[in-house]
Amino acid sequence: MHPLAALAKITVETFITEGKVFQLQELTPEMGGRAGVFVSIHKGGELRGCIGTFEPQKANVAEEVIANAISSATRDPRFLRIRPDELEDLKYSVDVLTTPQPIPSKDHLDPKRYGVIVEAGFKKGLLLPDLEGVDTVDYQIDICRQKAGILPDEPVRLYRFEVRRYK
Repeated sequence: MHPLAALAKITVETFITEGKVFQLQELTPEMGGRAGVFVSIHKGGELRGCIGTFEPQKANVAEEVIANAISSATRDPRFLRIRPDELEDLKYSVDVLTTPQPIPSKDHLDPKRYGVIVEAGFKKGLLLPDLEGVDTVDYQIDICRQKAGILPDEPVRLYRFEVRRYK
């Protein structure tokens, strides 16, 4: 398991079993920079929680992972809070985002390579790249619109980003 995924795992386990925020003692090189980070938790091949930040909110990637791992386990509105008896069945992945770049049209997207942010006013929806079942740009954009509450005919600004995925 990659150190970032291991950090997500120990963070969730510590928070769920002890009610404490894990305190990291030493940063590895990939933990030191600043970036948006998503932590995804799966159980039996199904999503169990996924929360993240579009842009960095914390001092470094490690702090982003810790905050988002706790949120993924306890605050994803699609799921109940993770229970202690589930911990041994969970798998973790951490996506570290590149800085989102504005693009002129959907022609600059590829759902396997790029994640997308769809923005209309203050509403933003984000979808990570290379997700099972998301094979077209139009579907990727539709999911983002739904997540953000953006109407199908509402004009939007598009941004793309890449991720480094760690498991």
